[in-house]
Amino acid sequence: MEIKTKVAAGQVSQADGKAKMAARGVDMYYGEKKALKSIDLDIREREVTALIGPSGCGKSTFLRCLNRMNDVIEGAKVQGDIRLDGQNIYDQAIDVVQLRARVGMVFQKPNPFPKSIYENVAYGPKIHGLARTREELDRIVETSLTKAGLWEEVKARLQETGTGLSGGQQQRLCIARAIAVSPEVILMDEPCSALDPIATAKIEELIDELRSNYTIVIVTHSMQQAARVSQRTAFFHLGELVEVGDTAQIFTNPKDDRTQGYITGRFG
Repeated sequence: MEIKTKVAAGQVSQADGKAKMAARGVDMYYGEKKALKSIDLDIREREVTALIGPSGCGKSTFLRCLNRMNDVIEGAKVQGDIRLDGQNIYDQAIDVVQLRARVGMVFQKPNPFPKSIYENVAYGPKIHGLARTREELDRIVETSLTKAGLWEEVKARLQETGTGLSGGQQQRLCIARAIAVSPEVILMDEPCSALDPIATAKIEELIDELRSNYTIVIVTHSMQQAARVSQRTAFFHLGELVEVGDTAQIFTNPKDDRTQGYITGRFG
């Protein structure tokens, strides 16, 4: 498939910095409706990239393209080229299950399995054969919960149900579940929108810690959150990627009038 290299109007060059994932000329359709229009975006390695824009602008749709979650939607069709470490993730030879292990996802609403806290985290490593012994599995569970900032809170209650945790704890459990299969990229679709300010602050602190080991893409409706957690910000509007750049530049000196209008509250 031909890789398009054009840069959209108002978009800065993306050649600077190593890209873990790269999208070129990505169009997305739900039936006849075109939801994404020729998206070119690099996701830099071990950075947080925030996707912002008004409701319905395509940011969550694009996020789901990055691990082929749109495959499960009837009538959804993706065109263009999305690469992970140079390999086209829409190639027919790609194992989608393995892709989603490499590119994990945390959803808007915490969705722990109706299982114990332990089993929530152990499930992925079990089905992917990442642990040969119970001791190895125990170690993965503890390490994942520790990385998710949850171990000290739940270590004495691992056999209790994950759905019995608070909302913020459930979301951190879902992050631990994603980490447990050793992903390279973590996608987060408005992970704090259902949480209170204290739980949100914990998740944001966690995101900052995780980026030393993972590449993270976060969709957020909160421009303040994007400014706090990300190094790069991409602004979507009406299915187009209007502008992408370093977060400080996007919020203080955007190059496109539409970006300026959104961040100053003139629309959105």
